[in-house]
Amino acid sequence: MSLASENFPSSPAFDLIAASLTAPAAKSDALKKGKAIFAFTLTNKAKETESWHIDLKATGTVGKGLAPEGAKPDVVLSLSDDDFQGLIDGKTPAQKLFMAGKLKIKGDVMKATRAEGVLKSARAGGKAKL
Repeated sequence: MSLASENFPSSPAFDLIAASLTAPAAKSDALKKGKAIFAFTLTNKAKETESWHIDLKATGTVGKGLAPEGAKPDVVLSLSDDDFQGLIDGKTPAQKLFMAGKLKIKGDVMKATRAEGVLKSARAGGKAKL
């Protein structure tokens, strides 16, 4: 089942992230490095919001919503759909978005820095498939 949402052009990235976590070695590595549940709340041009999560605390899975059922996110990253696309493409560093006030972080800011590694693996996986 695809995690993409037609109103959020960058959302297919969550399918790429999920695909990058399918290999047992990659999932194990991501769980060791992540140790948190990362939630992404995106806002599109119509000002609609939707959330996805990456569970790198227990399961190494990606899904819709702020967290898997019965869990809470350790970090919530809120940004526009366009800025998330720039982050996924590697064109806009997370730090630059944060400093410009375009990326809001709720929760453990230090854990938020670990999310970048997962996004990099998704970029690598996406380029390999193109």
